Amino acid sequence: MPFVADREVPALIVKFGDYPLHHGGVGAIRSLGRLGVPMYAITEDPYTPAAASRYLTRAFVWPTTGTEDPGRLVEGLIRIGRRIGRPAVLVPTDEEAAVLIAEHQNDLFGRFLFPRVEPGLTRRLASKQGLHELCVEHGIASPQAAFPQSYDDIVAFAEKARFPVVAKNREAFVRRRRPAVGGTTRITTREGLLALARDWGERPGVILQEYLPREEAEDWIVHAYFDANSAPLALFTGVKVRSWPPHAGMTANAYVVDNPELADLAARFVKQIGYTGIIDLDLRFDRRDGQYKLLDFNPRMGAQFRLFESESGVDVVRAMHLDLTGRAVPEGEQRAGHRYVVENIDLPALLAYRRSGYTTPHAPTRPSGTELAWFAGDDPLPFLTMLGRFVRPGAKHLYQLWRTNRRGSTTS
Repeated sequence: MPFVADREVPALIVKFGDYPLHHGGVGAIRSLGRLGVPMYAITEDPYTPAAASRYLTRAFVWPTTGTEDPGRLVEGLIRIGRRIGRPAVLVPTDEEAAVLIAEHQNDLFGRFLFPRVEPGLTRRLASKQGLHELCVEHGIASPQAAFPQSYDDIVAFAEKARFPVVAKNREAFVRRRRPAVGGTTRITTREGLLALARDWGERPGVILQEYLPREEAEDWIVHAYFDANSAPLALFTGVKVRSWPPHAGMTANAYVVDNPELADLAARFVKQIGYTGIIDLDLRFDRRDGQYKLLDFNPRMGAQFRLFESESGVDVVRAMHLDLTGRAVPEGEQRAGHRYVVENIDLPALLAYRRSGYTTPHAPTRPSGTELAWFAGDDPLPFLTMLGRFVRPGAKHLYQLWRTNRRGSTTS
């Protein structure tokens, strides 16, 4: 390893909500823990995979929903900071945590280390409507979208829309309190849209988006870390092979693929908006017009970030820790051809994709190496803990996600 991390500065994995089977948090614990950085994590209970990692110094058991008063969440973070006893680098794993940190920087500054960003920008990026407006403002291609304010708006949209369309929850925090849909939902008919919309209340918290046909598209991802001047200190590109639920959910299988055009697009956009910190972007290349269309801008670490590591041993979490502790981030090319597999969701995704007609022509025929999300020879307990918790509730959760996606796809 051509660099040494500051072992005097710990890191804290911050997450709000009940999703104990989160491989991204485990990946971050391992990534910094292997460098000797003391690792702490907020967990739902003492028996999560993250809590089982040999690289975790301590788990702070704090069950949350993500719907709590922000002041209460800030107070809880400050209490944890006191128990750690020294400033720690904050590593948010969800939009709610990222927005909270950005909007309460003055309360947290000095107690923790984190990238300083314009307070309202993170919430805007996490919002589907806010992101769409930023894309329009800066000339970034994105799917056509509508933001209905009432059921009548949805009726008017349905009269003119070209189906299928995609429905998503509009705001990060609303998805916790009053989710309109269980996730990204493909709706095939006008009748299906109106039937779903009857349950969305007087002010529907949804975005209705143009559907990009999977037969004419390819899904790409960008992970990067940007410094205080919005310059990329680590930037990676890859292609998504499978996700769960199919074509709409979390990455299940992906490859590192060099894409200078996409890297330049991401770097220019981040510079224009003045963002600093870790990003996780989802884009879809539309073969019909040859454009990369930005679907999601996650202003935090992505669950699949360990797909990407440079030849110098840098990933986005390591880059952030090095930068915030005043150390240089060594340059290095990304490991092209490397593969990432999430063991518990890739098998059902594989079965679903065999029937979908979706192809990824840019994916290598053979991987140059494979990173597993859960299993690691030097840290096996998170994998075993995942298996123990996944058998019933995990399988039920996968089924519910699939059923929600299928319902949206077949409602008529």
